[in-house]
Amino acid sequence: MKEVDKIAFIETKNGQILSTKSKGKSKYYIPGGKRELGETDEQTLEREILEELDVRIKNDTIKYVGTFKAQSDGAKEAVLVKMTCYKAEYDGILSPKSEIEEIRWLNYKDLDIISEVDKKIFGFLKENGDLK
Repeated sequence: MKEVDKIAFIETKNGQILSTKSKGKSKYYIPGGKRELGETDEQTLEREILEELDVRIKNDTIKYVGTFKAQSDGAKEAVLVKMTCYKAEYDGILSPKSEIEEIRWLNYKDLDIISEVDKKIFGFLKENGDLK
């Protein structure tokens, strides 16, 4: 079974989570992406969030949230997405950049417009009281 290794940025406030929609996509995804060769989790997080949201992650504030796996959306059945999630503080104002078309704050009732791995993350955050 193939596994896609991704890093995600968990930003919650007022019971909602920051999500993004890429150009040409119908579902929202927690921001982040695939690691480049030789990158650490932290380096991937910093690069992806700067590329997608135009903010700089404060490296000394990065905290591990959890790792979640689920079937990849739009892929063959034997493809899993492994999403390693981190919270962090950042400098700047969130703004869609690169392939990101829209930034939106979602809550637990929005399960029908997110990916399978994000559903697992939303469930975890709801159990912990971070998501309404």
